[in-house]
Amino acid sequence: MGLSVREVSARESISTASDDRNAARRVVIGGRVQGVGYRPFVLGLARRYDLSGTVQNHGTCVLVHIEGPETVLAHFLNALARERPAAARPVFEASAPCAPLGYDAFRVLESDQSVSIAGHVTPDLSLCEHCRAELQLPQGRRYRYPFIACTQCGPRYTVIRALPYDRPRTSMSRFTLCEDCRAEYQDPDDRHFHAEALGCAHCGPRLRFVVLEPQRNECFENTTALRRTVSALRYGEIVAVKGVGGYHLMCDASSDAAVEKLRRCKQRPTKPLAVMFPITGEDGLECVLASVALDRHDIAALTDPVRPIVLARRRVDCPLSRDLAPALDTLGVLLPYSPLHSLIASDFGAPMVATSGNVSGAPVIIDASEAEHRLAGIASAFLHHDRTIERPADDPIIRVSAAEPRVIRFGRGNAPAELKLPVVLNEPVLAVGGHLKATLGIGFGDRAVISPHIGDLDDARSRDLHARLASELPTLYGVDVKRVACDAHPDYASVRWAKRRGLPLHVVQHHAAHASALAGAYPKIERWLVFTWDGSGFGEDGTMWGGEAMLGRPGDWRRVASFRPFRLPGGDRAAREPWRSAAALMWATGQKVASPLRERETELLRRAWERGLNSPVSSSIGRIFDAAGFLVTGLEFASYEGEAAMHLEALAGRFGLSDAPTLQLPMTSDRTGVLRSDWAPLLPMLANEAMSAPTRAFSFHATLAETIVTQARTIAAKLGADGPIDGFDAVGLTGGVFQNRLLSELSLTCLEQAGMAAYLPSSSPVNDGGLAYGQLVEAAAILAGEAPA
Repeated sequence: MGLSVREVSARESISTASDDRNAARRVVIGGRVQGVGYRPFVLGLARRYDLSGTVQNHGTCVLVHIEGPETVLAHFLNALARERPAAARPVFEASAPCAPLGYDAFRVLESDQSVSIAGHVTPDLSLCEHCRAELQLPQGRRYRYPFIACTQCGPRYTVIRALPYDRPRTSMSRFTLCEDCRAEYQDPDDRHFHAEALGCAHCGPRLRFVVLEPQRNECFENTTALRRTVSALRYGEIVAVKGVGGYHLMCDASSDAAVEKLRRCKQRPTKPLAVMFPITGEDGLECVLASVALDRHDIAALTDPVRPIVLARRRVDCPLSRDLAPALDTLGVLLPYSPLHSLIASDFGAPMVATSGNVSGAPVIIDASEAEHRLAGIASAFLHHDRTIERPADDPIIRVSAAEPRVIRFGRGNAPAELKLPVVLNEPVLAVGGHLKATLGIGFGDRAVISPHIGDLDDARSRDLHARLASELPTLYGVDVKRVACDAHPDYASVRWAKRRGLPLHVVQHHAAHASALAGAYPKIERWLVFTWDGSGFGEDGTMWGGEAMLGRPGDWRRVASFRPFRLPGGDRAAREPWRSAAALMWATGQKVASPLRERETELLRRAWERGLNSPVSSSIGRIFDAAGFLVTGLEFASYEGEAAMHLEALAGRFGLSDAPTLQLPMTSDRTGVLRSDWAPLLPMLANEAMSAPTRAFSFHATLAETIVTQARTIAAKLGADGPIDGFDAVGLTGGVFQNRLLSELSLTCLEQAGMAAYLPSSSPVNDGGLAYGQLVEAAAILAGEAPA
């Protein structure tokens, strides 16, 4: 068993001042200690205390052999336990006395590549302050060099080919260090010592600006390329810029014409666009604060070294184009995270759209020729560079809810994500995730490693990347997968892929995986009531679930509450046509609904619905949100998943919190004993145009929050009355519906006022991006024999 930092600090501090005999210790340090400057850090620490020995990458750990007087060794080991490089996450695995070998100095040894054990792959690191200062130093060698990097910043996951993280095992291997860079790389007193992504304008990656037009094919390099990029942005053009994990499509965020052109060419009519801001003012946030309102939690998330996209409330006087996020009150904002983006943002001097260079739902493009082929109808110019991206990583997304940053999407900077498993896996497991917002993960020991966001598996490129990472990620970590965990939906592409592997298969029900992803982050809580609300998931009864309350613990969940079921006319089309969800609810209660179809087509659809043809049964809160969105806002067709619900949340956020009515939804038990809340009383209120749209929107949210409390109280009372059935220790809220900040915060408040401890996910996505982690938690519980198979 490894020692914690506190244990190492306490044990190694035991020494006697009079005992100055030469001694030696062998220390093994795991965790994230490669690619983060840990060996130079140990070297500096040994020099501080005038000790001799060696430090070496040993497989995926760092092995330290340290020699010197016993009392000085104790001080060294205390400092080793207390201090670390900013990006390192050390785990002390062993510390033991050993025989002195008589070293006369302390040295960094070449990596031992003969050891193959499960490693730690560091996510890409944003530009550090030292490199930012060097980037702006006119007399420096790397003044305005767009690929500046050191041991504390630069690409990692997107350039690594194999562990240990050494330059020959990355895509930087093609760049031979010049004499000056090699001297820095070999100098223990230089912060570039063993910086594997090191380079300069003479020996490192280079830029190439390309304009593709009939009768005109221009190409410029380096300084000119950067200047031409900024000039194109100022002229209202769209430029495809190759970054750390793939291409961005960039344009002027204050130009309605540029944003409209981007939407038209990308065929992305309303989906929100992220905006990158230059760093300005004393705190670097002056430009950002002119567009969005940030509290201290938002600021902490925005300025975190991950540099994610943060969903923030848009100011009423925001100077940017209204078309960035139509009908929404939030804006996705981020700060530059790479030296290239920092230079572009600084030179442009104003906010820029920085949206993924891809077809919606597909992985971000990483190859220059593919970018020119697929994005030629969108971008008028391309800023390429010649550092190969080994695998894509889209930008991560964070939303602060209930005063905590919540991961919405794993990506560049926070993935591969290292999470803990509450139960140790004796055999490595690959979890293939879901179908939309796909990620996958590998579980081994007590570790879960979750990939960056892949995309929606309706897209062929997403399926190809999913299959590639399913093979590549275990190899990269030195893990030999023995089992596969997947969703229960037979038509998911991930499930079909898993069934072809020929390995033992763990089928995990969709909402059980959501519940376990939350429970896995809080292992001390023994028994849960988890509300898993989302768009849809294949239920144990063959219907499409989505408004479920799951009671139990990982590996042992049972559904105890849900909503009145309804049939969705047209099946999957309802997810993109909110009026169909409204029709389902209105028709089920004998009412009419406005239809965008011709009268004859509407009648045919209703007849098919009455007969149950292509009208699957659902209990989805996501689809109820869609129905409410249509009834309140009139949105008939959604151009992206959850658009109607997001419009509804934005409307509700404009209403005062005290005057909107809250309805009580009736609740009964079905023939299986599952409690069912009836949504029918919501319909007259939602359709009542005498009430303002914000009032109706807020009432809808408040009613659902109260319904959670009503269901929880009823379940608690029922369990207490039944005697032999255990109760629950905490309430969880998870599933894609709880990306909604208003609903989440109202629900948490109501539950806490009712005396119930309540939790939201924070370390893994609340949406389907968290399914892979939940599948691993489920598999671990079952394999450990702590739950029924």
